Amino acid sequence: MTGIRVALHTVMVIAFGFAMAPEALAQTYPERPLKLVVPFPAGGATDTAGRLVAQALTAKLGQTVIIENQGGAGGTIGARQVAQAAPDGYTLLMVAATNTFGTARLLYKLDFDPMKVFVPVATVVVDKNVMVIAPSLPVKTVQEFVQFAKANPGKLNYGSAIGIAPHFVAELFKIKTGTNIVHVPYRGGAPMITDLLGGQIQMTVNGKSVLMPHIQAGKMRPIAVTGAQRWPELPDVPTLHEAGYLDAAYDTLFGVVVPAGTPSAIIDRLNAAISDGLKSPEIKASLDKLGIEPKITTPKEFAALVAEEAPRWAEIVRVTGIKIAE
Repeated sequence: MTGIRVALHTVMVIAFGFAMAPEALAQTYPERPLKLVVPFPAGGATDTAGRLVAQALTAKLGQTVIIENQGGAGGTIGARQVAQAAPDGYTLLMVAATNTFGTARLLYKLDFDPMKVFVPVATVVVDKNVMVIAPSLPVKTVQEFVQFAKANPGKLNYGSAIGIAPHFVAELFKIKTGTNIVHVPYRGGAPMITDLLGGQIQMTVNGKSVLMPHIQAGKMRPIAVTGAQRWPELPDVPTLHEAGYLDAAYDTLFGVVVPAGTPSAIIDRLNAAISDGLKSPEIKASLDKLGIEPKITTPKEFAALVAEEAPRWAEIVRVTGIKIAE
């Protein structure tokens, strides 16, 4: 009998230990540097948001955050890497929510379901998009650009990565205006910007955070923006909704996710660190300089946003007819 009691006591202690393990882990976490995978090349909007996250986490958690740019296949290569990582809070993924949860799983033959393998941690920023053209084009407004594109069907090119929000905004614009502008796919925003500056393409849509410096330098001409209202930085440039070319804002929400199975206590700690970091004077100054807005939510609120947005972007995939083999 005594042996049975000892065995039972041992089982209870082990079970209690496992039950307490996540909480105990969260108290000592993190004990080593973290890795934040950015699934696009350096220099783009996703990378910009990721560096803000790394700054916030380093300041609040006291550990280095290593950014690993893993571009390709519309962000799915980097996403797969994190999907296969241990759910211990040391490997994080920077996402554009509409891309990872709304469009990528419909465009690519994935061996994982983002809705199942990732858990939302925290939203970070909302980055509005701006449509810009090369200053060499003989037009100054979005209406003049539409007329010019119609007069030169198939002769203008625009660039973007495949399957991200700016790609869909441009394709919706083409459908609404009846224009034939050729899409040139890129792995990310930085190489696309280089080609626009070099004259290889004539138009793009991308985040305010990466395009505004070029606009302010006079190297790109803004003709329309996304958002519910005109931007204070570009008061004379209409929104695409105002101009009659889109039915909604279609801004880009960036956030952080981790592999499913990550202890909730660690997720809560990461959320608090990111959210508190976004309120710090240093990061607020960076956000103001970039002209982008912080977006602070709980993990549950982030999950609700994903559940709301994913069906809307699935419909946009259907309407535009975008295929990855184009």
